Amino acid sequence: MKETRTVRVGSITLGGRPGEKAIPIQSMLNLPAGDVEGNVRQAEALEAAGCEIVRVAVPSLEAVGLIRAIKRAVSIPLVADIHFDYRIALAAVAAGVDKIRINPGNIGDRSRVRAVADACRTAGIPIRIGVNAGSLERDLLAAYGGPTAEALVASAARHIEYLGDVGFEDIVVSIKSSDVATMVRACRLFAERFDYPQHLGVTEAGTERMGILRSAVGIGSLLLDGIGDTIRVSLTADPLREIAAAEDILRASGVKKGLHVVSCPTCGRCKIDLIGLAESVESALAGIDAPLTVAVMGCAVNGPGEAREADLGIAGGDGEALLFKHGEVVRKIPEGEVLAVLIQEVKRMAEGR
Repeated sequence: MKETRTVRVGSITLGGRPGEKAIPIQSMLNLPAGDVEGNVRQAEALEAAGCEIVRVAVPSLEAVGLIRAIKRAVSIPLVADIHFDYRIALAAVAAGVDKIRINPGNIGDRSRVRAVADACRTAGIPIRIGVNAGSLERDLLAAYGGPTAEALVASAARHIEYLGDVGFEDIVVSIKSSDVATMVRACRLFAERFDYPQHLGVTEAGTERMGILRSAVGIGSLLLDGIGDTIRVSLTADPLREIAAAEDILRASGVKKGLHVVSCPTCGRCKIDLIGLAESVESALAGIDAPLTVAVMGCAVNGPGEAREADLGIAGGDGEALLFKHGEVVRKIPEGEVLAVLIQEVKRMAEGR
């Protein structure tokens, strides 16, 4: 996959070469714009949880005050989400926002597009073009027979042209659909035609369980293709859950390195509480970022053998477990001591990295 051009969003760079670039995690505040204190607290909580770019809806000129309040409270870049009124975009730029999210086609005539582009250029901030299957232009829906992947890419191309006509190229593009297959195909088609950085996400993904699954399939597929420069997992849930899910997707896709717990699905040979043990291990090691693979296996049959690639692991026995490193058995551990010993060994290995 070809590399994308780079775009600066505050202190973060989006784009670059696949395999070399970071993939920042985003989320969006979900409190009413009038609740300034609540939005600030939520932004602070998201930053503490690992959010690297935060977005806020700015529905009116009065709501622009949110930008200053949030910028004073957090150090991560802030994106203003704006629709229809170009004056709000200009005010957001003046308030010090780090990126503007608009659809150039819905903020008015070319003079207004130029005004926003000129303000962003002067301030040195990018514009994110947001294309969504649910708000696709009517003529494109008619021409393509619906919100197809091709229609979504045509819409993105149109908005890029709007900005290109006024000499603005500092662009990030998001192409989203609630249909995972459409979203994936659209992002792939876009990557074939353009080298602008892509913001990945499945829009209206749903409540936490299915939202995470749809996002993992959609975002994960593209990351494995080398496509994507920043991600947001959109959930009908507390935004903090989006951060945890995004981190898991990045790790599962191999984009972000960190501790990885693998465990077998259990079977009739298992003689220890493997389900409870695996859950306890995963919970206890959640704060460790060292690039280690820890295996929690049910028996000697699928323990050191099947999990030989793990840095460390245990294989359950009858009232005991085998501790192994890189497929080699180190010693036996009484069942009641397995969790404590495994955690101790993992921390020792992590500190040695």
